[in-house]
Order: sequence, then C-alpha cells, then structure tokens
Amino acid sequence: MFKKVFRFIYKSILAFMLISVLWVLVYKWINVPTTPLMVIRKLQSTEEVTARHQWVPISKISKNLLLAVICSEDQHFLEHSGFDTEAIQKAIDDHKNGKKLRGASTISQQTAKNVFLWPQRSWIRKGLESYFTFLIEVFWSKERILEIYLNCIEMGDHIYGAEAAAEFWFNKTSQNLSIDEAAAIAAILPNPRKYLAYPPSSYIQHRKKWILLQMRNFGPFSISE
Repeated sequence: MFKKVFRFIYKSILAFMLISVLWVLVYKWINVPTTPLMVIRKLQSTEEVTARHQWVPISKISKNLLLAVICSEDQHFLEHSGFDTEAIQKAIDDHKNGKKLRGASTISQQTAKNVFLWPQRSWIRKGLESYFTFLIEVFWSKERILEIYLNCIEMGDHIYGAEAAAEFWFNKTSQNLSIDEAAAIAAILPNPRKYLAYPPSSYIQHRKKWILLQMRNFGPFSISE
C-alpha cells in the first residue's frame, strides 16, 4: 500500500513538472491569450464587463514605460536571477524594526504569479510562484519576461497590459506614452483597481515624482539579449 501511494505521488510530481516546463516553453514563443486573474476578475464581477486587453510586442511599447516599471517595481531586474535577495532582506529588517511588512516581489515573480497562478496569498501559491519564477528565468530571456509582464498585468479595473492602459488612461498607443504618462501608469501598479493614473490623487502624484526621479538616476539601459 505504501509503495502504491509513493508511486502515485512520484508520478504526479513528475507529470506536474513535465506539464509546467512545457507550459513555460509554449509561452516562450506564443503570446499569453488570458491569465487566471483575468478569468477570476470576470467571474467576480456582478456586471457584464468586457476586459480590455490587447497584446503588443515589446518593440511597440514606449521605452519610457519599460524604464518606469523597472524603476518602480524592480530596479535590479536586469541583474538578478528572479529573486532580489537584497530587497527581501531589507523588507525583513524593516518588519523587525516595527515597520509594515511590504512585498519584495521582482518583476519575474509577478510575471510568474500573473501568468500561471492565482492572486490570493498562501504558502502553497508562494512556493509555486518561486518554482515558476525559476522556470521562466531559465527558459525565457529578460526581454520576454518584461514583454509578457507588460502585456498581462492589471493596470486598472478590467484593464490588462500596456496597450489597453495607454488607450484607457491617455487615449493613445503604448508606443507614444510620454515620460510623465509612463510614470503615472507605473505609479498605480501597487493597487491598479484603487488608484487612477489620470487624474492622479496626491498620493499617486507623489509616487509619480519619485518614479521620475528614479528614471533620471537609472540612466540608459538595454534589455536585448
């Protein structure tokens, strides 16, 4: 009996690993059509709402937005292998000193969570998030990770991705976003269903100014590999 249970668990783990690797490999070349979060938001809505989501290649997204999200969400994105140990340690130290516990998720971790998993926090989801983060860092380039991130994340209520956000907030394509507009969109990412990129609240205006400062200090960058 014990051997049968062990064999079943062993085969289940192998099957999951194989399926997950194939899933990640598929998205290396195929654009993500929808995400679990999009489906969940649709099911949670009490009204008939159409999600705004239009995929565009990273070459058609303003470099202003690329830099804005890196500066606001993960300034070590180009250097780390999926996990920012420095940011994690700082978050732990701040919590020990009585400050509110804050997230230290990288763009890679957020991409893994949005594309493959569900939004609710739990140790199981966090473990799977780490697993998928490892996989996408192994099989995808940094450019592909950022491209999928910018096309799938929530950027407003039922608004997903850079193109839909640019059209909704500023009535233009994502390729034509100005530095100020890109910073405004990046500023709402911590809670895009609560905050407005335009017109910005005083809090978002403050965050936008901080992001613009970080963008000036970050300097030129390239994600091409």
